[in-house]
Amino acid sequence: MWLKVNGEMRQKSSTANMVFDVPTLVAYVSEFMTLLPGDVISTGTPAGVGLGMHPPQYLKPGDVVELGIECLGESSQRVVGPQ
Repeated sequence: MWLKVNGEMRQKSSTANMVFDVPTLVAYVSEFMTLLPGDVISTGTPAGVGLGMHPPQYLKPGDVVELGIECLGESSQRVVGPQ
């Protein structure tokens, strides 16, 4: 898993570094809800979030956020401001 902001690598990690492995998370969530194809289980984020930087660095209009997960795909979004 990786994430870049304006081409700068901010986060890079692996599911191997998660506190709970994926099968455990799926089993736990399945205890209280039915999972369907396309459902997302939000688990948190690896080190590198803007709030933890000194000084903090927040996304602003015009920033480009790219992310990817091996064997799953990549995505890119441009941050927009209020309209």
